Amino acid sequence: MRIVSLCPSNTEMLAYLGRLDDVIAVDQSSDWPPAVKQLPTVGPDLRIDMDEVEALKPDLVVASLSVPGMERNVEELARRRLPHLVLAPHSLDDIASDLLRLGEALGEKQKAAELARRYHECLNEYREWAAAVTEPARLYWEWWPRPLFTPGGANWLSELSELAGGRNIFADCAKASVQTEWDEVVARNPSHILLVWVGVQTKKMNANAVTKRPNAEQTEAVRTGRIHLLEEALYCRPSPRLLVGLKKLAPLLHPALFPPADDSDPLFDR
Repeated sequence: MRIVSLCPSNTEMLAYLGRLDDVIAVDQSSDWPPAVKQLPTVGPDLRIDMDEVEALKPDLVVASLSVPGMERNVEELARRRLPHLVLAPHSLDDIASDLLRLGEALGEKQKAAELARRYHECLNEYREWAAAVTEPARLYWEWWPRPLFTPGGANWLSELSELAGGRNIFADCAKASVQTEWDEVVARNPSHILLVWVGVQTKKMNANAVTKRPNAEQTEAVRTGRIHLLEEALYCRPSPRLLVGLKKLAPLLHPALFPPADDSDPLFDR
């Protein structure tokens, strides 16, 4: 089977299902597992070269609607009558459901079902630990610094926040992505600021980008030095790798209540 993946989270799903050997091309941002960096690329996920995709004669193109603007890819795939599957997860349950859909499309129903079972098992384990948290951490997730974008209540990071013993301070906004102003962030007074700038490496982020903003010292997070530079790949992509992010986030917020952080993946069989 000849598969093309058009976004990183889809590539990661294919890896969990053990089908990377069938992947003939990916988008430019797909970088996990490291082996995918050797594959041909068909452009950025929002500007896919559809002529190149079509020339590859794929048996299946795994597309996505997880980021605004990806609709153009799906429309073009349909216009060219290329065989495709569209994944559009926004919640943690959506991720498991899409894993099952992809597994069915690839003839991997049994493996997908087992992965989904283990995925839910891990989430439930953290849900039980989080129940012991008496004072949830107030979390401000920053997806982009100018203009400010942050996840809202309809995004998986609001759920992940709760499983880690926290609360997304913008969870009351119904949308998946919220454009806000720094004054509003200050007014909501986060106890932790989590920088996960989409597409930006952790080493290229700087806490000074936050501390130099007007009235930043009025937030508990800045006063206590709780500005965290996190790996955006572990939090901004709707794939089971979010579990690795959860394992790192929970003990960062409540070290006495959660197991110590490590890099192991509960689902990926190396």
